[in-house]
Amino acid sequence: MNLLERCHLCRIDLKHIRVVRGGQEVLRDINMHIHCGQLTMLIGQNGAGKTTLIRALLGEIPYEGSIRHEDGQGKAMPRMTTGYVPQHLAFDPDIPLTVLDLMGAALSRRAVWTGVGKRKKEEIRAILEIVHAGELLDRPLGRCSGGEIQRVMLALALHPAPDLLVLDEPVSGVDENGQRLFLNVVNELRRGRHMAILMVSHDLNLVRDYADHVVLLDKTVLMQGRPETVFESDAFRDTFGMERRQL
Repeated sequence: MNLLERCHLCRIDLKHIRVVRGGQEVLRDINMHIHCGQLTMLIGQNGAGKTTLIRALLGEIPYEGSIRHEDGQGKAMPRMTTGYVPQHLAFDPDIPLTVLDLMGAALSRRAVWTGVGKRKKEEIRAILEIVHAGELLDRPLGRCSGGEIQRVMLALALHPAPDLLVLDEPVSGVDENGQRLFLNVVNELRRGRHMAILMVSHDLNLVRDYADHVVLLDKTVLMQGRPETVFESDAFRDTFGMERRQL
């Protein structure tokens, strides 16, 4: 198992994406791209449609328009593996569940109480090492920090190895050190596996420091490009009421 081998995807093109829910147009005429080897960050105010766009991209809700996955030769890929990290993992911190228990159950689809064999344990340890969390293997989930839990969720999203990694505000509520560690790991994945990564974030400082490509959303794409291009645009100022120099 080599999670760091280069993926086969080259880019994802979203063209004229429209989503209507409950009779209301939630997204309209979304045109954007996600390239491999880049961290694309999706920004916008609450209610801008960021989560809806992610759900459409994951195939969880119906949409109009097209989402095309292309390989390095520009040919459509019939199948693509996507990893997903949610904003939070909901669990009871008092339950005596370790990181090993959680990952063993998730990766083998077996009940937690059946235990984890020696071979599977070493496989899980190797996956955790990729996100710099090998020391968490036997730690109870209730004793993990928010940032540590998110790195565990990131490790789970890497198996099977994804072509596209989707991160939905993965460091919301995580302390600054945890945020930076998580984003540094994401950068390692982007560079080492040439992975396409889409991340939703409300922290504009993190966007400025880590994003390769930024998409500003308000039910449609208002602006996209390099962070400095988006932050210096009229659309950004109108959306957030600030200039780039205030960040």
